[in-house]
This record gives sequence, C-alpha cells and structure tokens, in this order.
Amino acid sequence: MSPKDPSRLPHEKGFHISWDQIHRDSRALAWRLDGQGPDNGAWRAIVAITRGGMAPAMIVARELDIRIVDTISVMSYHSGGGKADQRRDAKVLKAPNDEMMGDGTGILIIDDLVDSGKTLELVRAQYPKAHFATVYAKPLGEPQVSTFITGVSQDTWIFFPWDMALQYVEPYRGTD
Repeated sequence: MSPKDPSRLPHEKGFHISWDQIHRDSRALAWRLDGQGPDNGAWRAIVAITRGGMAPAMIVARELDIRIVDTISVMSYHSGGGKADQRRDAKVLKAPNDEMMGDGTGILIIDDLVDSGKTLELVRAQYPKAHFATVYAKPLGEPQVSTFITGVSQDTWIFFPWDMALQYVEPYRGTD
C-alpha cells in the first residue's frame, strides 16, 4: 500500500500529539508571537477558532498575559455530501464581539491546525488585518497562516489529545 493509496487508513500516516506536546508547541507559538503585535509589540486580544484552537489559545494567552480572549465558531460541511477530501463550504456559527474585532488589527486568531485553509480563508475575509497563527500547518493551508510552529505533509492525519483515549493494545507478537 503506497502513501497515496486512497484505501489507506488515517492512522497509517498518523502524527500523535500528546498533551505535553501541544503544551510545548503552543508555548513555542507564544514565544514566536511575543513582541510582534502592532501596539509596541502587544496584542489587543486573542480569538480562538473553536474547538481545536481553544487549548492553544489559552496557553498563548497565559504566556503573553493577554486577558481578552474570545471565540469564533466555524462549521464546515460537505457540499452535496461527498467524501472528506472534497471541497467544503463553511459558515460562521458564532462570531466574536464586533467592536473589539474591527478589521482585526492587533488581534491574534489561533487554531490548532490549518489543513486546506478554508476555515481560515473565511475568517480572514472578515478580519483581514488580524494575525493568524496555528500550531501545525499543512501545505495547502500555509498561505492562510501568518505564523505556525510545525509543518506536516498534506496526507498526515493529526491525532490531538482531546480526540484520543488511553486503552490497552495487544502486543505486536501476541500474548504468549
């Protein structure tokens, strides 16, 4: 089975992220963003893209001592059903405070991952002057991100700790 084989299961090219790893990588993101805001290096607020951006946004807010934190909720759905790799339409379900946001100047918009870039493209259209940061980025989505920590290939499936549970796994060679 080749890496491009469509029958390949997501876990066969999986990148497993632990809570410790997302914490370290989110802190690295904060350090990279420190002093980069438009107000003498400061940022006015953080907006987390729910749900995946909430954990990294909380860590960045703590590290950079940013007290104003809001969320934007974007729902992607498949146009006409179809497979997961087909183009998705998206809509904003919950937007942050309009007065705070303005055109996005001084606002950090944070997500865990940019994949195709469709979610960030939608949010960027609403807040063109915001700074978009993700912890992880895939090549198709990189143009939508101002700052990220780790790039992964487009066909890598990232398993985040909030999507996982610890469970017993049989040894490879059996139980004898």
